[in-house]
Amino acid sequence: MPFSLVHAAIVGRPDPQAGWPSADTTRTLRPVTKTLLFLHLVSAFLLVGGATVAGVVQISALRREQPSDIAMLLRLARPGVVLVNLGALGTLAFGMALAEQSDIGLGTAWVSAALALWVVMMALGGLGGRSARHARELAERLAAEGDRPSDELRSLLSHRPSLLLSYASTAAIVAILVLMVWKPGS
Repeated sequence: MPFSLVHAAIVGRPDPQAGWPSADTTRTLRPVTKTLLFLHLVSAFLLVGGATVAGVVQISALRREQPSDIAMLLRLARPGVVLVNLGALGTLAFGMALAEQSDIGLGTAWVSAALALWVVMMALGGLGGRSARHARELAERLAAEGDRPSDELRSLLSHRPSLLLSYASTAAIVAILVLMVWKPGS
């Protein structure tokens, strides 16, 4: 059902295999609803893409020894974090507007659960990303002071609680996507 709505919004006609929405429903989708859905989906892609970039470069930094290499990789995480923040704000704003516009409402169970997971995702991601930021700052300093490997830098990069918080934030993103696609109870 959700894919057919996306298909109808993008293509302008219903998905013939889904049986819903009907041609009449598709024609009556308001342009505002189509625009909100499009912006919500673009924001979701920014969120997932940014989280992927940040996660990949952080894991790649774990495999490096030289502070200059680590600093370079962790600097690449910064645009990913910007994309995460833009995507997170967009999914929240456009998703809430879409829920109200399409008469789903914010009190629907799957919408409320997604909103709670959004808060959890942002909190866990923010806390998990702190040690990566400190590691980047230390790696930049060490690179300028001779570029020798450091146990302190290694410890910051592999700080288990921070990594677990980041992984949990990623799990919250996946859970939100599951809720958005399957909309349990509706």
